[in-house]
Amino acid sequence: MLNSKQRATLRGLANAIEPVTQVGKAGVTEIFLKELDKAIEKRELIKVTVLENSGEEVKKVGEEIAEKLNAEFVCATGKKLVFYRRSKREKAEHIEF
Repeated sequence: MLNSKQRATLRGLANAIEPVTQVGKAGVTEIFLKELDKAIEKRELIKVTVLENSGEEVKKVGEEIAEKLNAEFVCATGKKLVFYRRSKREKAEHIEF
């Protein structure tokens, strides 16, 4: 569980990154989750866009993705979602708080 200072740090870092993927009409599928899992393991901090045509509520999608990826749902800003999960890879550059 992240505290407010850690969330603020991650939000600041997320400003500089581009979304890795987007949630579209198909919603949150298994294939989508597998790709997100790879991305978050490699980067620790990822951003995802929820498209207008998805018909999904942004925060609800964020909570669902975070639960399925065992990640922290950092924030939702407009249609952008930010997730964090510490990488298990030994050689990864970890985000330090």
